[in-house]
Amino acid sequence: MKAPPVTISCRDLTLRFPVYGVDAKSLKKHLARVTVGGRLGSSMAGSTEVTALSQVNLELKAGDRLGLIGHNGSGKTTLLRALSGAYEPDEGQIEIQGRIAALLDLSLGIDPSANGYDNIRLRGRIAGLSSREIEERMEEIGEFTGLGPFLAMPVKTYSAGMQARLAFAAATSVEADVLLMDEWIAVGDADFQKLAHKRLLKLVERAGILVLASHDLDLLRLYCNKVVRLEGGVASPVTDIRKLDELLAA
Repeated sequence: MKAPPVTISCRDLTLRFPVYGVDAKSLKKHLARVTVGGRLGSSMAGSTEVTALSQVNLELKAGDRLGLIGHNGSGKTTLLRALSGAYEPDEGQIEIQGRIAALLDLSLGIDPSANGYDNIRLRGRIAGLSSREIEERMEEIGEFTGLGPFLAMPVKTYSAGMQARLAFAAATSVEADVLLMDEWIAVGDADFQKLAHKRLLKLVERAGILVLASHDLDLLRLYCNKVVRLEGGVASPVTDIRKLDELLAA
């Protein structure tokens, strides 16, 4: 049976978060100063409510490489998390066909008291791999980390660079139809970064759809063919990447 085509569909996606113990007026003044953030309102429980995403509409198909631009707090990461399934919409809906890989937080699922091998297993399960799939990839992942015998030791004995190698290798071992990334990942020393870049490129090439949030406009021009600008949780229409400068000037 043929698998359905890879697609992402967001219709009127709206996300709200209650903020407790904060005066709405003071929060509104703060958001005005930084010129970013969602709209404020009041919930029925009496708390201040921030609309992080408002009526976002997206239609993506295989081959689409979407860049997300906008100031810090504009809603880029919130949108990525919603697409990954971490947030349920308050209004509207999200429909995704295909296996999702969300490279949003490399430290997610890392247990400092467990050894490297067990952390690879844990990270793999979080990514949706079966136990058999993880064991089949264990040798390749371990070899890519370059950690050798350290993989049998607790992660709490690792340096920050060693932990980053382990997390990156495990997170990028997935096969994804839909790849979600919050900034392009660069970890480890110069030599490892070259290997990491090649590995990431292969993952991007194999994915049907890429959604990448980044402040690096040259990077977006290089890897994306479409772009959306987010401001205060409101998204622009999906635009051809060749019109990026026009979108920024709007």
